[in-house]
Amino acid sequence: MPSVISTLLHPQRTPPPPIDVDLARVMWAGTTVWGAAVPVTGALWLLGVISGIWVATCGAGAVLGLIGVRWARTHGRLADDGSGAMVRPDHDALARKTPTA
Repeated sequence: MPSVISTLLHPQRTPPPPIDVDLARVMWAGTTVWGAAVPVTGALWLLGVISGIWVATCGAGAVLGLIGVRWARTHGRLADDGSGAMVRPDHDALARKTPTA
């Protein structure tokens, strides 16, 4: 058993376990916020309060968010083992085709 001094001088930290997160759902929430910001900034731009770059920024955020949601839905899902890892949709099909020794 290591001494207290040794433990204090050389601490060993274990990372917390990953959290199960549906990436597509998180991206969809962010995309919704960007989409809601488009009409708000558009109205402020029409009133002359802000410049048009803010409207363009919100629009770009919404478009990139939609691309991200599509990517997350087609390229990954959460692993069934609860590890929080993203796996490709065809991962299970490849595992079934691979013969085991």
